[in-house]
Amino acid sequence: MPKLKKRCDEGQQKWFDESLERIKKATGARTQVQLAEVLDVRQSSISDAKRRCSIPAEWFLKLYRSHGLAPDWLSDGVEPVYLNPNKAKISADVVLRESPAPYGRNNARARVVPVSTMAGLDKSASTWAPQPQEELAIPETYFRPKLQVCKVDSASMEPVIQRGAFVGIDREQTQHPDGDLCAVHFPHQGLLIRRVFLQDGQFVLKAVNEQYSDLTIPADEMDERTVGRVVWVLQDLASA
Repeated sequence: MPKLKKRCDEGQQKWFDESLERIKKATGARTQVQLAEVLDVRQSSISDAKRRCSIPAEWFLKLYRSHGLAPDWLSDGVEPVYLNPNKAKISADVVLRESPAPYGRNNARARVVPVSTMAGLDKSASTWAPQPQEELAIPETYFRPKLQVCKVDSASMEPVIQRGAFVGIDREQTQHPDGDLCAVHFPHQGLLIRRVFLQDGQFVLKAVNEQYSDLTIPADEMDERTVGRVVWVLQDLASA
């Protein structure tokens, strides 16, 4: 009988995400392709590391040799950043800056995040799970711990949100203030974005586009079916 794959616990996932983020910041690698080039490994090796929540020791050695980076800082954030500052590609001051500069400033940073389809992994499932299809660089200030980015495939929210727009969904925010934009799962349809209103013991989900009908969900089902609140939208208005 095959062994079950061990899943990362919350602590392991947090450690891995923070360590990988330090590697990206210190090397300037913004995408998985760039990171694979820096580490001289296959992209599949990075995917394997993500799945195991484990960074191979040889990566730390490579980064010391190529960039002068201290393994203790890469692993646990313990300064100094560089054991050999002469090989530094990015100054320690920039790497250690705690508060990213506002979007558009010279010191502003970006973060590459996966983008899912609205359909998700399995359209017919009772709960929604992401299905990454591409990556997107977003301002660092747009990121949050439980951010889910999706590419809109419907015209239901036009002209406010265009088909093809990228939406940031905060999965920690599952409350439903009247009029807020929420991402709600409908089996066999996937994720839908609507303005939400509580009326007579049920939630009414309204589209902006008048060609789309209102939808209703019993109040006791709403929490389970809400993926999160939409907190930002990136779209090209020139093509609208």
